[in-house]
Amino acid sequence: MKDEEKTKEHRIRELTELRRLVAELEAAENERKLAEEALQESELKYRSLADSIADVFFAMDGDLKYTYWNKASEDLTGISAKDAIGKQIFEIFPDNEETKRAVSVYQEVLRTQQSRGFVNEYRLGDKRYFFDIRAYPSPNGLSVFVRDVTERKQAEEALRESEEKYRSLVERANDGIAIVQDTLIKYINPRLAEIAGYTVAEMTGTPFTDYIYPDELPTVVDYYNRRMAGEKVPSTYETALRHRNGSRREVEVNTSIITYQGKPAAFGIIRDLTERNRLEAQLHQAQKLEAMGTLAGGIAHNFNNLLMAIMGNASVMLLETDPTDPNYVRLKSIEKSVQNGSQLTSQLLGYARKRGYEVRPVSLNQLVKETSDTFEMTKKEIRVHRELAQDLFGIKADQEQIEQALLNLYVNAADAMPGGGDLFLKTLNTTHKDMRNKPYKVTPGSYVLLTVRDTGVGMDKKTMERVFDPFFTTKAIGMGTGLGLASVYGIIKFHAGYIDVESQEGHGTTFSIYLPASEKKVIMEEREKAAEVLMGTGTILLVDDEDIVLDACKRMLNALGYEVLLARSGKEAIELYKANKDKVDLVLLDMVMPEMGGGETYDQMKEINPTIKVLLSSGYSIDGQATDILDRGCNAFIQKPFSMSDLSQKIRAVLEKK
Repeated sequence: MKDEEKTKEHRIRELTELRRLVAELEAAENERKLAEEALQESELKYRSLADSIADVFFAMDGDLKYTYWNKASEDLTGISAKDAIGKQIFEIFPDNEETKRAVSVYQEVLRTQQSRGFVNEYRLGDKRYFFDIRAYPSPNGLSVFVRDVTERKQAEEALRESEEKYRSLVERANDGIAIVQDTLIKYINPRLAEIAGYTVAEMTGTPFTDYIYPDELPTVVDYYNRRMAGEKVPSTYETALRHRNGSRREVEVNTSIITYQGKPAAFGIIRDLTERNRLEAQLHQAQKLEAMGTLAGGIAHNFNNLLMAIMGNASVMLLETDPTDPNYVRLKSIEKSVQNGSQLTSQLLGYARKRGYEVRPVSLNQLVKETSDTFEMTKKEIRVHRELAQDLFGIKADQEQIEQALLNLYVNAADAMPGGGDLFLKTLNTTHKDMRNKPYKVTPGSYVLLTVRDTGVGMDKKTMERVFDPFFTTKAIGMGTGLGLASVYGIIKFHAGYIDVESQEGHGTTFSIYLPASEKKVIMEEREKAAEVLMGTGTILLVDDEDIVLDACKRMLNALGYEVLLARSGKEAIELYKANKDKVDLVLLDMVMPEMGGGETYDQMKEINPTIKVLLSSGYSIDGQATDILDRGCNAFIQKPFSMSDLSQKIRAVLEKK
């Protein structure tokens, strides 16, 4: 009985334990189901979250097989999650440097269990992308986030290209550029370093005050301090830099305030004015010479009219005076003085470029050789050196006037070498391309260059600026007129040439003369003027607005045997000619008159009689207006003051010309 009860009790305990185990199993199963449901819910939740983010996200196992591929990955690559999951990276992406680089980084993350980030470039189709990739270790491999930074990288590249472009512009700028911060030069371009005579490395990091010319320093520092303090000061002003060699460099500074590396700084553009100021000074000098040339021409014209009156009366008196008469010598002296005065006005007209020239092709080499030979014979203490180009072009010029210009230059050189010295004469062919940095506009073409260099005392800057001024001379009173170089200037300008001068005290002077080359055959000839007085007959209409000239010329014409009709203006001359055209054999016509000048008077007379014979006269030269009148058919030109012989021969030549 006891055994049965024990067995029953044992079976009850077993049944109870079994029920407990079943309950535990049921509870465990319920927990498992709940966990699975929670896991599924979590997976769905995080999968939905991963699919909803804009960035690419994927997961990989230890073999770099894709275990997850979100929607952004599908949209970017065009590869579905179904086609990506379970495959290795090289199975869906090309085996190139970019993919290999990514694999290398992923393997390093798996090995070190440390996250890594990098930017990689990919080409998907015909498009170029830049991706910021972040790889993180995970229990089953790694997780990777990929952000498209293409726009940012393109902007960075564009910014870098822009910076390089503007840096290139700044580095190559013709103006100097600098950034100054806390009085130190933080940046300087090569041009500014060149202006100052230093290298960029030498100036960078040094105080900007080291390069300001001493007398300009207080103003520049004051402007800088006040500008940095926010005060209103001139943004553009002129000042001067101190060159490395100590010389002064005139500059224009344009400044503003900028932010540089997070702090205020002064930004300056510095323009070198040294050359501009030099050219402006030369241009001003050229303009002054032009104005003085006009004045000199007017003076010479009026003076020639006065000389004409003296010459005319003296010539008539000489013709009527016996050579044995004591007054004959005095009259010859007056005539000689008039001729000397005429040479003076000739130099003035040469300076003013208003003297009559006979232009033809000539050899500058021959002129230089002949004139320098003559000069060398008279100035034994000066050694003349010639370097004449063998193939030198001809020039279209007046032989006599170029000779005069050359002799004036030689004499000027001799005056600069009172104790003797060397005179160097050199000719060569050149073109306008070699005539750069001139204060005048050079007409394109070929030129002949003559340099006249002496080893004399030289000139200071002030003297050099006035060297071509008429009546300017450094000689003592009575030792020079100051017209030698002035006439050289006028002669060269008339020939459409250019003249420059370089000089330094104690180091001599060099004149550079450029004359237009001529392709025509060179003609060199000697010209002599006959002094014979030729008598004549007939009637001459004399036209001039100056009474003293009318009186003198009338006396000369009467003495030569001609009857004379007088007219004091162009209008009066036309009326007289209308009334006496069948009687008048020749018209002696002044070119410059008030109201109606010689040109208009001639034109109206020619309408009355197309075969009219006219001898044009003027205190100016044959060039310019006179040449225009001659081109319209006027027969000849004579320049005041003229002698009895000159007048008689000109009249005879016109009357006898058919």
